[in-house]
Amino acid sequence: MADLSPISLWRRFLALPNDSRVKTLGVAFLVALVSATAVSVTSVLLKPRQQAHIDAARESSLAAMIATLPGLADILRETGAETLDTLIIDLDTGLIATGADAAGFDFLAAQTDPAQSTSLLPEDDIAGIGRRPNFAPVYLLRGTDGLALVVLPIYGTGYQSTIRAYLALKGDLNTIAALSVYEQGETPGLGSRITDPAWQALWSGKEAANASGEIMITVVRGTAATASEVDGITGATRTSTGVANLVRFWLGPDGFGPFLTWLKTGDL
Repeated sequence: MADLSPISLWRRFLALPNDSRVKTLGVAFLVALVSATAVSVTSVLLKPRQQAHIDAARESSLAAMIATLPGLADILRETGAETLDTLIIDLDTGLIATGADAAGFDFLAAQTDPAQSTSLLPEDDIAGIGRRPNFAPVYLLRGTDGLALVVLPIYGTGYQSTIRAYLALKGDLNTIAALSVYEQGETPGLGSRITDPAWQALWSGKEAANASGEIMITVVRGTAATASEVDGITGATRTSTGVANLVRFWLGPDGFGPFLTWLKTGDL
């Protein structure tokens, strides 16, 4: 009776000639199996650390953007405020979500979870996100004269990656105070220039909408000619257009538009 124990089978396999097709295919299979296992284990083990780095970059970007806004130091000194108030917003109604735990809300998970998001029609999905979360966080900072700053987390599809950023609006809820991109995977040296401070600075002071409330902010080729235009990036038209589209989407009716409309008239 043949010995079919694993050890005996392994010894017989090793005893095969090196030019044996069975041994060649077996070694190739084992190498592939070990490599795939190593990659999978490494990916699982490093995922928490990678996410921690992304979270740290997001928080650092938010803090850095806010810290550079003109007059913020004076506002903080006058009000004694040191952090932004965080609210969870129901994007369908534009109202504050009752009973929502801002500290425990996972905005990233909500973006793809069918139970926490809504599928978008192609004609409405100018940001290219497919699904829009039902709830989203917003950050408010008040000064002595009332609301001073609203910071909105926004994201969308660029040329070859998902672009994530913070958009800050001044207290009038129409003037852009800052745009800060904290995550992207666009072409190095071209689309990746959306993270350059000089280009992001071009958004400061721009008007998001016209007097009728129509979203007008856009990126143009060449030099901006109006208060709602931002210079495009040479050689990265699709990336810079992608940024404009995601900004327009999140300021519109399927994004934070209902919340901003309510905030203009609400007592918050």
